[in-house]
Amino acid sequence: MISETRPLIFVAGASGYIGGRLVPALEHARVPLRCLARDPDKLRSIVGPETEVVAGDVLDRGSLDQALRRVETAYYLVHLMSSSKDFENEDRRAATNFAAAAKAAGVARIVYLGGLGDDSDPHLSPHLRSRHEVGEILRDSGVETIEFRASAILGEGSLSYDMVKTLTERLPVMICPRWLSTPTQPIAVADVVSYLLKAKDLPKTGSRTYEIGGTDVVKYSDLIREYARQKGLHRVLIPVPVLSPWFSGLWLALVTPSRFEVGRHLVEGLKNPTVVRDRSSLNDFSIRPVGVSEAIRRAIAQANGRSG
Repeated sequence: MISETRPLIFVAGASGYIGGRLVPALEHARVPLRCLARDPDKLRSIVGPETEVVAGDVLDRGSLDQALRRVETAYYLVHLMSSSKDFENEDRRAATNFAAAAKAAGVARIVYLGGLGDDSDPHLSPHLRSRHEVGEILRDSGVETIEFRASAILGEGSLSYDMVKTLTERLPVMICPRWLSTPTQPIAVADVVSYLLKAKDLPKTGSRTYEIGGTDVVKYSDLIREYARQKGLHRVLIPVPVLSPWFSGLWLALVTPSRFEVGRHLVEGLKNPTVVRDRSSLNDFSIRPVGVSEAIRRAIAQANGRSG
């Protein structure tokens, strides 16, 4: 039973990769928790008994009004890239609906997880530009918004990690397109969840954007080499000076579980450097993220524990 007096925490995107890890952390913190789901019965079967699950859809503005009633902090962890070819318009519409409903309901704070990338880059991918646009829409609502921008998230089950894992395990020799040389600053999934969890307790001083990443700036090819090293695999990487998002997306679809469209949009984002430039997160949070080697070690250990 949710308390009528304690601040209510709300999660949109609870069934996604990050939401599925944040919800147990919030439950462990014993906060009154409500989650939004298009299929409440499916989500109800995997959350704790004290967590309230309500029906709703971020693309249906009317379904959000009652769902956000009495909410103080709302986590927005929605990304429609995997469910729509027109993800930019749908993400824009979903964020606009959520922002308006949060404002109308008197929500005090929105916490959002987006992506790194330089806004001034004229060649910023549609995927990353859409992630930034969603953050702007949420801020423009007038509701205080804490936006985190992250690069590749390393953890068993994440799209970026699974891409690295599957490519490395299936291809002893890789013809590597140019995007594998793009600098990136990956972050372990546990560190992302820690940032999200701490965000609900930040002082209310207005909207802020935090860039978050692990301790290492690497190339995507370095992630492949590190995964291979820890798994005891010998892999040969042959770079080629081309960058074709369409071809690379097809290549990913052939060797990874990702569908072609998701792989193509992901690769379009991989051409852009995603490195932390603003280090204010290290000043405002006590979290000290781990590096690439430890993040991959944890992901492998989690997979081994699940299969063991």
